[in-house]
Amino acid sequence: MNIDINADVGEGFDDDPLYAVVSSVNIACGAHAGDDETMARAIELALKHGVAPGAHPGYPDRENMGRRPLDMSPKDLRSSIRGQIDRIRHVARLHSTALGHVKPHGALYNEAAVDPWLASTVADAVKTANPRLRLIGLAGSWLVAAGRSATLKIAEEGFADRRYRADGTLAPRDHPDALITDPAQAAAQALVVARGAPVDTVDGRSVRIHASTICVHADTPGALENARAVRAALERAGFTVAAL
Repeated sequence: MNIDINADVGEGFDDDPLYAVVSSVNIACGAHAGDDETMARAIELALKHGVAPGAHPGYPDRENMGRRPLDMSPKDLRSSIRGQIDRIRHVARLHSTALGHVKPHGALYNEAAVDPWLASTVADAVKTANPRLRLIGLAGSWLVAAGRSATLKIAEEGFADRRYRADGTLAPRDHPDALITDPAQAAAQALVVARGAPVDTVDGRSVRIHASTICVHADTPGALENARAVRAALERAGFTVAAL
């Protein structure tokens, strides 16, 4: 059985070593982080390592790295997302390659997971940018549902290095137990997610996550060790790590 391991890259962290471990990358495309130079480097590294490149659009808020919600009109948000996707598609074309997916970043991702109207705006922006792109969203979320309604290809995502709440959303980063920094624990959670088994949550309950791609964050302490442990555990369990 195949499983994808993805990482958010091009956000100013030391993410180069991750390309040898993951099977796809989500590249910051100029709003919350990144510029044409970092996008080009990310594309080059993806091609070098045989990793599938995708766009990682976020709220245009570099000061807070896209991790705080912005009050944007649907029209302005659609325009921002389309502009970010078009920008990185242009960089990809200069390297004779194409993007395969889009994964929203930070607050945009988390808000679209629980807000059907925002989710619809994001899905519409992706479809108008390129209807062949796959939309990645939190497993079981409104964003996934909106992608399906927009007839986009979708991928439901789980997380190896983030704790969950009982409703299937991610524990906020300011929660004391939000991040998983121990490689063994990250690997164990990734395996549970890949198998669709119950995941322990920060509120003392459990939730089943059904995902075809698993994220490891480049900015989590010990990111490379986490990613290596996750991949090794999945492969030992019989999963083939491959892009979507």
